[in-house]
Amino acid sequence: MDETDKEILRCLYQDARMPLRQIAEKLGISVSTVSVRIKNLEDEKVIKGYIPILDPEKLGYDLLTIIGVRISEGRLLEVEQKLARDDRVLQVYDVTGEWDSLMIARFRSREELNVFVKDLLTQPNIERTNTLLVLNVVKDEKRLPL
Repeated sequence: MDETDKEILRCLYQDARMPLRQIAEKLGISVSTVSVRIKNLEDEKVIKGYIPILDPEKLGYDLLTIIGVRISEGRLLEVEQKLARDDRVLQVYDVTGEWDSLMIARFRSREELNVFVKDLLTQPNIERTNTLLVLNVVKDEKRLPL
């Protein structure tokens, strides 16, 4: 990936729906060059997809949580794959330290969170959880530095 690719990515970060012609004009290259480079970035999985960035609170997901999970030995991937299937779970990470896995999840209410956590604790191979409720998001950046 060269500087032109990075400049194209910066343009797409500003607006993923930016017309190819506008990107080309901004960078001083042809539309076909922009098109080919974007296609190559997609083929190489540098660009994995295009999605709108939604405001979770405007969709009713007011509670953001970080949940640590201790998982029975030898069952990590199996349990994490099951956790990842829940639409409210946004991210699942293997981590070092006290917990085997960390999840980032959003909920509409305390009751929904309560039911989720209690259900987690009834699942086989989940030994313990620790739920943190996020009070304030200081930074939640989706873009990587280029």
